[in-house]
Amino acid sequence: MDLKLLSIATLLGILCFCSAQQEGSDCIKANAQSCGECIQVAEKCGWCTDADFLKQGESKSARCDELKSLITKGCSKAKIENPRGSISIDKDKPVTNRKKDVAEKLKPDQITQIQPQKLSLNLRSGEAQTFKLKFKRAEDYPIDLYYLMDLSFSMKDDLENVKNLGTDLMREMQEITSDFRIGFGSFVEKTVMPYISTTPARLLNPCTSNENCTSPFSYKNVLRLTENGQKFNSLVSKQQISGNLDSPEGGFDAIMQVAVCGDAIGWRNVTRLLVFSTDAGFHFAGDGKLGGIVLPNDGKCHLENNMYTMSHYYDYPSIAHLVQKLSDNNIQTIFAVTEEFQPVYKELKNLIPKSAVGTLSSNSSNVIKLIIDSYNSLSSEVILENNKVPDGVSIKYKSICKNGVVGTGENGRKCSNISIGDEVSFDITIESQKCPSKGKSETIRIKPLGFNEDVEIVLNFICECECSKGGEPLSKICHNGNGTFECGACRCNDGRIGRLCECSTDEVRTDDLDGNCRKDNGTDICSNNGDCVCGTCECKKRENPEERYSGKFCECDNFNCDRSNNKLCGGHGRCECRVCICDANYTGSACDCSLDTSTCLAANKQICNGRGTCECGVCKCTNPKFQGPTCEICPTCPGVCAEHKECVQCRAFETGEKKDTCQRDCNYFNLIRVKDRDKLPQPADQSYPLSHCKERDANDCWFYYTYAVRNDTMREVYVVETLECPAGPDIIPIVAGVVAGIVLIGLALLLIWKLLMIIHDRREFAKFEKEKMNAKWDTGENPIYKSAVTTVVNPKYEGK
Repeated sequence: MDLKLLSIATLLGILCFCSAQQEGSDCIKANAQSCGECIQVAEKCGWCTDADFLKQGESKSARCDELKSLITKGCSKAKIENPRGSISIDKDKPVTNRKKDVAEKLKPDQITQIQPQKLSLNLRSGEAQTFKLKFKRAEDYPIDLYYLMDLSFSMKDDLENVKNLGTDLMREMQEITSDFRIGFGSFVEKTVMPYISTTPARLLNPCTSNENCTSPFSYKNVLRLTENGQKFNSLVSKQQISGNLDSPEGGFDAIMQVAVCGDAIGWRNVTRLLVFSTDAGFHFAGDGKLGGIVLPNDGKCHLENNMYTMSHYYDYPSIAHLVQKLSDNNIQTIFAVTEEFQPVYKELKNLIPKSAVGTLSSNSSNVIKLIIDSYNSLSSEVILENNKVPDGVSIKYKSICKNGVVGTGENGRKCSNISIGDEVSFDITIESQKCPSKGKSETIRIKPLGFNEDVEIVLNFICECECSKGGEPLSKICHNGNGTFECGACRCNDGRIGRLCECSTDEVRTDDLDGNCRKDNGTDICSNNGDCVCGTCECKKRENPEERYSGKFCECDNFNCDRSNNKLCGGHGRCECRVCICDANYTGSACDCSLDTSTCLAANKQICNGRGTCECGVCKCTNPKFQGPTCEICPTCPGVCAEHKECVQCRAFETGEKKDTCQRDCNYFNLIRVKDRDKLPQPADQSYPLSHCKERDANDCWFYYTYAVRNDTMREVYVVETLECPAGPDIIPIVAGVVAGIVLIGLALLLIWKLLMIIHDRREFAKFEKEKMNAKWDTGENPIYKSAVTTVVNPKYEGK
């Protein structure tokens, strides 16, 4: 039963140890055959370049392990290859502190809102690199605004209010920026059935006979971006309403052309706003099939004479395609739509980053306020996005926004409620899990949505160790040139294997080679603890990297030694080939026997109180009647005081049982007499054990003494020379006290009796009084009673 419990405890200890070392086993499990493969496994893995590091039976992959494990196995720090990642900032132009009222104006390309602008990252697999990105909204930043308007017939009254939009909007935008440009475009629908009527008359005038409308068109760039508000008013006032048949409009075609035709529109690298004004829904990808158009939108510019000419050839763009082009060209969209279509465009806003929706009045009279409010809303939020990252690379964002608000996850990409001049920052963490298949360098870009600036990040991947650069191709060490000797090991050529590339892959499983892996011509190959490779045993790896097989035939290991206290070699040695090699001051098969005698020292500085020997740090008492950690306890022995009482009594007072044999039996101590107890030695004054004793003789007299042992042999007894005997009794006071006590007790008893009698009499009298009060007397006459008085009446008496 005890053996079973011990085995379970040992197993639990091993499991706990393995769990604690699980991380380190990743390096071993990878079976890396070169330094480059090793450093790609995990950040914690290193490669030992010491040519003499491997023990017999160990494979090349044993060079790859956690740093602490390599050092424990005997590899010096100087011989461990463990490259680390790094960050270098290549372009770090500070953000611009620009004021609107300053006379000197900066060009758009001279304004910086994001810092730094370019970085280079050296990435090691599993090691994250973090850098800080700063963003600050510049004051008086230039704005380009393009007004894209639906000119279908239902927008007739809206066109009248937009005709003066140029100068009015210019005036309002002066409060925000001194560098503002405005442009105008219009759209209706694809010029094919069933979106418009293709009869000749309707193509000339799609409206009713009472209305004079222009011919239908898909998209027209009426005015490229300009600083001249009067020109905007002039050209817009000349525009005419057109018409179509269905309710949804072809606005997506127009948005796509506005986004991709930057030269025609006149976009600058500044804040780009697109105001999309309509009172209807929209067509999107797939709807073109109704008109026989099946080719997907190509996302390219097709403007000729400022007219979109391929509406009949390409389908409407999809929402995702539109989002991509708007993002690529840093365009922020404001949907100015009527109340009826608010729900539709709010859903669309959720799909298009950096877009806003405003409610347009029925005649567009509130369009300027709508634009100002939407711009303030868009510009108060910064959202970071990045292009596609290489396979195996991940990016995490953490935002530190206004008032110290911190965002993580998806919220780590953005900051809200940013005013002009506010500065926010982002902690960006990039981590690679593997090296790219092609090339060693990749470039990604991070930019705030709706802004033309971005951060260029060059990713350089650490895929090889520095030591590989000094490799020796066709090295003689590697079996006469069958491999490259690098980083302390052979990297074999194709078709060659083995620690020194000594074998061809065709020779691996031959019986002759297997025979070299059998110990003493036995049947077990590599003691069933390894594989025979090229006639040499390569020992298996254990789940726990601290445990390993070794030896020519993998017959040795470092984990099957004796255990003590559930620890291998008692925690005081190392296991080599299943035998414990004990540390200094330890011995035994499990190194569980300590040679240190300090644990056996008693309080008197003697080893085991002189009553035993110290074995493995524990006292073994030679006299069986003694026990305890230092043989200090003797349950059957008399106490020190009782043991020496008779000898002290006979020598000091010549009394006691040993007074006749005192000279013979009690000469083993030195007797010193003192006058009183205060003269006796005190324990605090002595550097040796001291016992204070108080004993009584046959006459009931007390005597006091101390017993001490000096230098293991010299015994001293200090005794008070006078006995303390009790005085005899005084008879007269005792007799007088007894008589007085009897008298007092008698008087007390008489008083108590008298008191009880008084109480009893009073109770009886009270009872009599009560009965007397309750008595009722009979007042009836006795029938035989005759009164002694006789009254005679004179019949003649008349009362005169």
